[in-house]
Amino acid sequence: MKSKDNYLPLLLFACVAMGIIIGGMINFPKRTLSKNNAHQAKIERLIDFINEEYVDEVNSDSIVDMTLSSILSNLDPHSIYLPPSEQSSEAEIMKGDFVGVGINFYMFNDTVAVVKPIENGPAEKAGILAGDRILYVDKTKIFGRKLPTDSLYNKLKGEEGSKVALTIFRKSTNKKIKITVERDVVPIKSVDTYLMLTKTSGYIKINRFAENTYDEFKVGLEHLKKKGMTTLLIDLRDNGGGYLEKAVEIADEFLKDKELIVFTKNRKGTVEKTFATSEGVFETGRLFVLIDENSASASEILAGAVQDNDRGTIVGRRSFGKGLVQRELDFDDGSAVRLTISRYYTPSGRSIQKPYTKGEIEKYDQDFESRFESGELYAKDKIKVADSLKFKTKKGRIVYGGGGIVPDIFVPLEVKKGEEGLAYILNSGIMGHFVFEQFDKNPNSFKGLLFQDFINTIEKDTSYISKFESYLKDHGFEMKLNGTTDLVKKYITAEFARQLFGESQYFTIILKDDAMLKAILK
Repeated sequence: MKSKDNYLPLLLFACVAMGIIIGGMINFPKRTLSKNNAHQAKIERLIDFINEEYVDEVNSDSIVDMTLSSILSNLDPHSIYLPPSEQSSEAEIMKGDFVGVGINFYMFNDTVAVVKPIENGPAEKAGILAGDRILYVDKTKIFGRKLPTDSLYNKLKGEEGSKVALTIFRKSTNKKIKITVERDVVPIKSVDTYLMLTKTSGYIKINRFAENTYDEFKVGLEHLKKKGMTTLLIDLRDNGGGYLEKAVEIADEFLKDKELIVFTKNRKGTVEKTFATSEGVFETGRLFVLIDENSASASEILAGAVQDNDRGTIVGRRSFGKGLVQRELDFDDGSAVRLTISRYYTPSGRSIQKPYTKGEIEKYDQDFESRFESGELYAKDKIKVADSLKFKTKKGRIVYGGGGIVPDIFVPLEVKKGEEGLAYILNSGIMGHFVFEQFDKNPNSFKGLLFQDFINTIEKDTSYISKFESYLKDHGFEMKLNGTTDLVKKYITAEFARQLFGESQYFTIILKDDAMLKAILK
């Protein structure tokens, strides 16, 4: 695969970024810094010296940011500095909601195009439609300017109950319209969907562990139980983590009273153990947890607790391997530092943190490439485990530490070796943009069709594969899709369904013939 920019752009598809959060966050108290420190004073004096004497104008804020990032990069890969804009976005994502107008959008030909207003959100209630172009936010022109995404977010967000006037161009009527939208709280779901796969098998997809995750999960769990579920599949693929305590709350629904869920240990050797209670509502049904190479942190805590207590079966590929816990230090300017304060261990005593060398973050981040090259994404016997890190589950099964959770049932990557980049393209925003632009060219292509009629119609159309191949080429990716047409067509169909009918219909299609589900349900 060739790319003009030499990297895979994970394009933003929603009003608040939904990317993987490699987290493991627990108890973020605000802390204050002592100024009675000679080293700290040295840094402050240097910055003052630069501000007053340096020959050219210098942005001292950027120097401070670089200094903080440099210091933290010499600790571990997960101790990081977050500037105010990033901290604000991540705080919203982890809180589980934000105040704004509620639209999914992206920049299309230098104009903000509404992919879809969020269901029951302020924009939908005010009459904003998919395909609308936003020209002005109040009196601020936003088309033809290539504004940064975070700048656009800030213009659309605001205080709850405040109003914003959006001037839009509606292509279907070829008219400009002014619509006033009253900003409101817009939820950011962390549970994508829950549904019955068979008469007795239920499925819940969790995309991260945020403040609202347990409540969303519990609603789904209770709904599926009422439907007759006796087997539950929890999908943690591409779930980069989040709040540790939310993974613990979910694990408690499956484990019996006093079973160990996780424990942490800090540099002083202080151990804190967390046990299950007697409150679990699914302690006896069959349980499967789906993971992949992007399942990290809190996802690994949940998977590890299930595996080590022999409560269920882990299915998929070796997880990311993050066993470090961070605490957050907030600064007055809205920025923050996340500092690793302890390691966590699964009930058997495993640390699943993959190896790292201090100061070599780039090498750490190349772990994905090494997994491709070693072949472990295609064969379980290619996964490297250390006999010195051998542990036993509650029933005496052998498990290994030192780098992620190794699944009980291995399922290889669906794309062939050498085509791994396609797997990430299919799950990135570029597919959503492609489908939106197809609608934009022909808005009546599926107009008025019910879901099954839509499926029958799109399955007969073979042109979308070549259109998508051309679209990738136009965006810098030289890829031949021969041999992967069934997989690509499934993702194209699913994305059309999402933009036409919603998330549930997207997952109905995307889960059809899913390799991990087939491995379980057979």
